[in-house]
Amino acid sequence: MRNGSIPGARGRVRPLALLGDPALHTPCAEVTDFGPELALLVEDLFATMYAAQGVGLAANQIGEPLRVFVYDCPDDEEVRHLGHVVNPRLVEADGLVLRGPEGCLSLPGLEAGLERYDHAVIEGFTVTGEPLTIHGTGFFARCLQHECDHLEGQVYADRVKGWRRTRLRRQARRASWHRGTDPT
Repeated sequence: MRNGSIPGARGRVRPLALLGDPALHTPCAEVTDFGPELALLVEDLFATMYAAQGVGLAANQIGEPLRVFVYDCPDDEEVRHLGHVVNPRLVEADGLVLRGPEGCLSLPGLEAGLERYDHAVIEGFTVTGEPLTIHGTGFFARCLQHECDHLEGQVYADRVKGWRRTRLRRQARRASWHRGTDPT
């Protein structure tokens, strides 16, 4: 976002991959070209995330198998965190393990209680190839871990256990967007 422009303002809203789409269960490739196509992808990610009223979105959720995600997410103190990361690596996930509700734009309308660390550190790059480090706490740490999972070919439903998993599977099968494959 050059010259203070609003992220996603030049992007186009793309269709979201929904649970059952193989793109969500395939690890993403490293970005090697930090050119204008990557900048357009980041704009499309922001536009799509905002249109779907999300707080984070990974590239494979719009059918691009690349290690990129965007976020506009508050932490537990309501501090807004806005940005993107290319080729992220989760280098720290620690602190308290908290169970909290988690949802996903690829499982619209559903959520389940899931344990995540309340602190996370991501290292990666900007769209122009500059190195960056992102520190997240609380809800923002949950978001960072969630988006990194996407890039590894996992959705949060893969981490849900026990009766929560059974309930989530049942809800996914009944969802209007369900495609008829086993959802988790």
